[in-house]
Amino acid sequence: MKSGLVTIIGRSNVGKSTLLNTLVGSKVAITTPKPQTTRLPISGIISRPEGQAVVIDTPGIMQKAKDPLTQKLLAYAKESLHGVDAVIYVADPTRALGDEEKQALKMIEGVDKPKLLVINMIDDKAARNYIDYYRDLKDQFDNYVEVSALTAKNTDLVEAWIFEQLPEGEPMYPEFQFTNLTNETWLAELIREKLFLRLREEVPYTTHVEVEAIEPRSENLVYVKATIYTNAERYKPMIIGRGGQGIKEIGQSVRNELEAVTNRKYYLELEVKTDPHWLGKFE
Repeated sequence: MKSGLVTIIGRSNVGKSTLLNTLVGSKVAITTPKPQTTRLPISGIISRPEGQAVVIDTPGIMQKAKDPLTQKLLAYAKESLHGVDAVIYVADPTRALGDEEKQALKMIEGVDKPKLLVINMIDDKAARNYIDYYRDLKDQFDNYVEVSALTAKNTDLVEAWIFEQLPEGEPMYPEFQFTNLTNETWLAELIREKLFLRLREEVPYTTHVEVEAIEPRSENLVYVKATIYTNAERYKPMIIGRGGQGIKEIGQSVRNELEAVTNRKYYLELEVKTDPHWLGKFE
């Protein structure tokens, strides 16, 4: 049996979370088109007859790390490179190489572990603009592959490479487990995903979600109580919406996804509170 840890790293919005979900075969990490969607290092667990790989999704590398949240996310990404057996670097060929990409590449320079370059989004026509520049990076890696994480094209090659790098070892998690997240944390992430998708500009980045309760009320009904924290009072009306319409839409979107996956009904009680110090809640 093989068993080990693999980190997925790269600049923001290159499709790292989408790749993780595709490899695991289940939604373990939230995805949105906005940067800094991923805040916590989230592990997806791939169990196969030959062994088990624990793949860590990381916050995207952003060049401007001046605000406390971005600094914390950068620290999470750096920490995720310690003690792993392999590194997957994901790149987006629809965007030009720039200082942010160089910073992300520099972060893995000193990592003495097998490294795979994954050029993502090859099904996007815009990839033709810069893909050759990313192909030129392949000599900095042990191997490289071009994929579409969204459609799963060539992601089987990524999985095969992962298991080739893993050392012998026993599984770290039960075969049926897909992520290291608790139900409460995963639900909080799902709510935050819907916040990111609904809210515009800076508002999503002022928010943090905590799930206080998940209670089965009957065989087919689950009650969920969650609080959405924002760091300034002026953002509350934007989240709640006129007549509470915004918070209703967020709750409905969460319910729709949960009910489609579990075939159970959900009742969500969502509350919005102001806490200028919420950043300290996920240290």
